[in-house]
Amino acid sequence: MTMRHEALLYGDDHDYVAGIRQFVQGGARAGEPVLVAVPAPRLALLRRELGATVRFVDMAEAGRNPGRIIPAVLHAFIEEHPGGRVRIVGEPIWPGRPAEIYPRCVQHEALVNLALADRPAAILCPYDTCGLAPEAVADALRTHPVVVESGVRRGSQRYAQPEVVVAAFNRPLPEPRTPPAVLIFGAGDLTAVRRFVREHGARAGLPPDRVDDLLVVANELATNALVHGRGPGTLRLWPDDDGVVCEVLDRGRPAGALLLAGRVPPALYSEHGRGLVLVNLLCDAVHVHAGPDATTVRLHVPRSPAGGATFLSS
Repeated sequence: MTMRHEALLYGDDHDYVAGIRQFVQGGARAGEPVLVAVPAPRLALLRRELGATVRFVDMAEAGRNPGRIIPAVLHAFIEEHPGGRVRIVGEPIWPGRPAEIYPRCVQHEALVNLALADRPAAILCPYDTCGLAPEAVADALRTHPVVVESGVRRGSQRYAQPEVVVAAFNRPLPEPRTPPAVLIFGAGDLTAVRRFVREHGARAGLPPDRVDDLLVVANELATNALVHGRGPGTLRLWPDDDGVVCEVLDRGRPAGALLLAGRVPPALYSEHGRGLVLVNLLCDAVHVHAGPDATTVRLHVPRSPAGGATFLSS
């Protein structure tokens, strides 16, 4: 059993409910557990139509950081039901989603095809053809091998290899509007990194528990930069409207080194691979730009807690 990844193109509520109902009922007939992860405004509509046997998740919260969706929503639900196939409705892109998050959403959809390729799951991703920009619908055709529209399934002639899509959205990150605080660090400087982060996180107005979260993620990024990069790293911090942005730049890492990093939880006894998963769980956004000679990882820690690591709720 391998994964099936499909895009549901819908134009109104009737199309939306009909397409999801058909998918869910197919799972019910096969005895497959079903998870529905869609934005909160859609949950009430689907609860009425699908009943209590379906697990529901608010994707606007659980997937606020698209990097959390694979490890903490999709992978977690699959692992909860070993030995059988599951069905998941996941809507990571919807009208009103912040524009700066969109590239990470498209990369997420492409990486589903790599991260879960051999897992026993059918995943249906709804796309609002009236509310979304035409480019978003075009990207759906590039990231899903199969398209469902008006009850008809067909192969996507525009499907592209995941690595190609991820590379297309590997774009330089905009410079901050606020001048950042900067620290150059090398081997042996992690204590200085933590001191720097604590000072500037508190100065930016983060409460103590969120400063602790910022310390954890900054330490993980700085450690990765020293282990995988070449030469000193650069740490930058600056406040934004509702929290703090933290950025770590390292040199010498191959462009593809971070392709699935932080997306797939490591094996139980693995000594590596947990750091970037934790970063995705604690942050509201994680942006990566892999340049020819440097890799930049930028993340946002809000003043209020992020969605957290546990999203599966009835």
